[in-house]
Amino acid sequence: MFVFVCAGCGAELTTPLSQVSLPVHARQKYGNGAQLPVLMESGTFAVDPDPWGGPWRMWDEIDPGEAEARGIYAPVHALSDSTPGASVIAPGDIRGTRLIPEKRGGACCGIDGAEGPNMACEACDLPVATRVDDCSLWQAVRLSSDAVHRVPVDGIHVALLSWAELAEEGEKTPPFEPIATWGGRLGANHYWSWSPQWEAAAGQALAHLLVASQGQTVKVPGGLTADVFQRALDALLPAGPPKRRAVLSGPGQPSPDADVDILLVPVHPQTGQTWTPASPTASAHLVPLPLGMWLVSPQPYLPVPASGRIPQDVLRDDPLPPRPNYLFRADRGTFQHTLVRLPAVRSPWLRTILENLTQGTSADLF
Repeated sequence: MFVFVCAGCGAELTTPLSQVSLPVHARQKYGNGAQLPVLMESGTFAVDPDPWGGPWRMWDEIDPGEAEARGIYAPVHALSDSTPGASVIAPGDIRGTRLIPEKRGGACCGIDGAEGPNMACEACDLPVATRVDDCSLWQAVRLSSDAVHRVPVDGIHVALLSWAELAEEGEKTPPFEPIATWGGRLGANHYWSWSPQWEAAAGQALAHLLVASQGQTVKVPGGLTADVFQRALDALLPAGPPKRRAVLSGPGQPSPDADVDILLVPVHPQTGQTWTPASPTASAHLVPLPLGMWLVSPQPYLPVPASGRIPQDVLRDDPLPPRPNYLFRADRGTFQHTLVRLPAVRSPWLRTILENLTQGTSADLF
């Protein structure tokens, strides 16, 4: 466990926090006017290795060698030139700070952090963090790596969960959820939607799936996994019979067949490490999925008919579970953010997919 302190005066700025992996949806911008919840679970923090927010530099101002040194292998609209390594926390875990009113930014329903740090240490007025809570953005506080230090808390240790414990007790992320929007003339509104977290996770995984495909057709497991990935794969890859096969694999599941090409595997929520099989297949390409999404994916999302008394863990068939009235779409921004950071994107066929995305020709998929 750690407490973050001001680099200027040493004042404590947070409650005790334990480190976890940065959520895939940390940079997601979802919908228009949507009210997204808090990004980080209370009592946790995650380190974002990439710069975030202004100042910005346009792509034509950046030398290709510099971009590759930063782990970016294809053109983007602009790159952040802010200090990397911010620690992201829940807004309720911040202490001893005040907002800087003149740094509100151009947000419409809250604070978007576009003008840099907007929170100062109460004790010495040093700008130490950026609060984000505008509509369509996940609510968070980003502690600037050059303005705070983290100090270990003596006597408090957080146990690292094993893969077996996570498979048994891990929290599942429902694929559908109600989305709240800011109230208009008729008041607050809600609509049933695919989960924003699923859309972001699918955007990241789809980029890895394309790289793993090597430009060949791919078949993923049926059910929910197919709903999430198959339509995009069929549209982005050449037509024809499947040449590469992807399966779900992870703790507590049977070892995959030797002829499997791609494994959809979970990511440890505390360490961010991708699960690997005990006897990894040399040719199998690992595609990461957040644990909450991976735990749900192998299961059918329709109820199973039952006779007699319905067990507690079986869904009733009246009413049917609500579902969105539109096909699943992966998050465009997360897909692009991931793909340009994979060295394989330098391949001509992947560059074409990326160019089509920026030109809007793949709009029906994202």
